[in-house]
Amino acid sequence: MKTFATRKSRRIRITGAASGLGAQDRACADGPVAFHHAQAWHELQRHPRLDWGRTLFAPDDGGMSTVGRIAGLCRHLADEVAETLAAGEFPLVIGGDHSVAIGTWSGVARFVGEPVGLLWIDAHLDSHTPETSYSGAIHGMPLACLLGRGDKRLLQLGLPGAQVSAAHVVVLGPRSYEPEELVFLQEMGVRIIDSEEIDRRGFAACLDEAVGLVGDARGGFGVTIDLDAIDPMLAPGVGSPEPGGLLAADVLAALPRLAGHAGLRALEIVEYNPDRDRHGATASLISALIAQVLGPLTGAQP
Repeated sequence: MKTFATRKSRRIRITGAASGLGAQDRACADGPVAFHHAQAWHELQRHPRLDWGRTLFAPDDGGMSTVGRIAGLCRHLADEVAETLAAGEFPLVIGGDHSVAIGTWSGVARFVGEPVGLLWIDAHLDSHTPETSYSGAIHGMPLACLLGRGDKRLLQLGLPGAQVSAAHVVVLGPRSYEPEELVFLQEMGVRIIDSEEIDRRGFAACLDEAVGLVGDARGGFGVTIDLDAIDPMLAPGVGSPEPGGLLAADVLAALPRLAGHAGLRALEIVEYNPDRDRHGATASLISALIAQVLGPLTGAQP
């Protein structure tokens, strides 16, 4: 298993993954570039240990299928994430639809050398396969792919077999999903803490359990935040809004704890759809999410 640079010497490298190919509303392809040009980013970029590296795009070859283009982007993203870790930097990926997670976490697993834990914060389970999907949209399949099930072009981009350890994966906050993906995750042994359980137990107690499970992964863990996990009244700029959802304040308060955990390997924020944003509210939320991890990750002040 690879070792990592000390917190105080690390920089955060942002990689944009500009693809909406996996979604039904493809405007989230514009999310990384729109955020990079937003006032919310310009106010944040002064931080001394925060850099925007590259923004990656899906290959644009007229002869390629949609799945082939997504696979090409995910391979490129896996390379970029693994290279970021090898340079002693912390990867922070901004998407793009959630299919880009196949690349992000394959890159982490490749660098670490084994499947990693993953906290998947989302309104959906994203665990369909081509055989069970109602829509055929790939952004509804990335977690299944990372667990080793799905279109073979999207599998094993980092390691042979699964890229994440099912026993150390928690899906936090789902409130809209189909029975087929629920059964799949239950059979795999993935812990699902849905919105009803969060309402019953409280967000803090559910987060405690989630951190315990993902944090026990030997190779470390990652956090992926689909912005549609948050109440769309607070984060309107998403492609697949669902009524209700997590409070932005709860997610923001959780991030310093996650960023301060020695096992955290990477962070991903996805599904920003600037066409649906109102008054830059969602772009500002992305900036606030990033700001919450800066101190714990780098030890530096803005």
